[in-house]
Amino acid sequence: MESILIKNAQIINEGASFKGSVLVENGFISRIFKEGEELPAIQNTINATDKLLIPGVIDDQVHFREPGLTHKADIYHESRAALAGGVTSFMDMPNAKPPATTLEQLEEKYELGKRHSAINYSFYFGVTNDNAHLLKDLDIKAVCGVKVFMGSSTGNMLVDDEQTLTAIFSTSPLLVATHCEDEATIRKNTEKFIKKYGDNIPFSVHPLIRSRESCYKSSYKAVELAKKYNTRLHVLHITTADELQLFAPYAYVKPEEKRISAEACVHHLWYSDEDYETKGSLIKCNPAIKTANDRKALQEAVAKGIIDVVATDHAPHTLEEKDSDYLHAPSGLPLIQLSLSAMLELFHKGVFSLETIVERMCHAPARLFGISKRGFIREGYHADISLVDLNNPFTVERKDVLSKCGWSPFEGQTFRSKVSHVLVNGRLALENGKIKENIKIKGEPLAFDR
Repeated sequence: MESILIKNAQIINEGASFKGSVLVENGFISRIFKEGEELPAIQNTINATDKLLIPGVIDDQVHFREPGLTHKADIYHESRAALAGGVTSFMDMPNAKPPATTLEQLEEKYELGKRHSAINYSFYFGVTNDNAHLLKDLDIKAVCGVKVFMGSSTGNMLVDDEQTLTAIFSTSPLLVATHCEDEATIRKNTEKFIKKYGDNIPFSVHPLIRSRESCYKSSYKAVELAKKYNTRLHVLHITTADELQLFAPYAYVKPEEKRISAEACVHHLWYSDEDYETKGSLIKCNPAIKTANDRKALQEAVAKGIIDVVATDHAPHTLEEKDSDYLHAPSGLPLIQLSLSAMLELFHKGVFSLETIVERMCHAPARLFGISKRGFIREGYHADISLVDLNNPFTVERKDVLSKCGWSPFEGQTFRSKVSHVLVNGRLALENGKIKENIKIKGEPLAFDR
């Protein structure tokens, strides 16, 4: 594998910002040079003057829809969309068709990743009311975690049996990642609004149906179970200010020692319920986007470390599927190609520092999941690296969307920062914003130090 020297970048890593260069050899970071140090003579050089150099983003929550739902997304297309957005590793959710709820189905997903993914990958095992006995057989060095839907979402994987929840939280050898919404509350609210609106429910009531009460009630339950059984719990896509009090006590615990952590998603940090008027079904997602006050609280929690990870919950549907009434339009939206640009736009607006963005999108997922030798610019680590033009404005157009669904909720939005180059396992896979299809782009399975 060719050596690559990335010269004169502004490196953002582990809370520091400094000018420097990075030498990549045999797929790994072999040397990090500070400004002024003598550089080796390397033929293959990238001039990164005026660019940020950061670790590749690690997205801990995506739905790439394979197998069985490939009319709307698949690993081939979504991993390339991720690559174009500076994401070099993903963790995919189990609710495809069939869902990854047996060891055989989980293994099939790893085979799909091996064949089709342009970036590094891992897959969650899906727990149901009937398969908790399989948890003991999972490979803790290869599987990122187990997913529990404590509230139904896309697919039929609701875990609502108390004995099953107890078994999961008391015996899981892996991190338990939860989707927290209380199903009974959602059903009650849905019936209420059907009586009020019939078939013409406005999308603006989505956060009232999938309400803050449903979120808090379920997140509280997950945290209490984790405290009782000392479970390694990671609560996905927090959406309300109310829930943050559940995680505030753990804000100053070292990431490697955390037993309870939380994630926020880019769309919940960007949109508010006011946007349903113009975006409608395009931003319908579970849990729902809440109020501007909730958005502000989430942003502050990310900045303070109450929220540990920022991810996407990238969940494509076709526009034809989205073009339906409230009760039939599916929940979920594609984000992974533009997640880093959106977060950097919030940097430009003074919401987050660059160091915070790198901590939440790159370092924290690596630490919290125990990913081996990724997520940092460190000598001896895999060379998963993204370069960003911090001041290279572009407007999102549908023709540039690489996700198979072919659309983005950000269409028409101008972002000031654009990913220019990406290295995956030391191989230059994105150059000047274009995927290098003339080389063999191939991700690797993530390994975990547990």
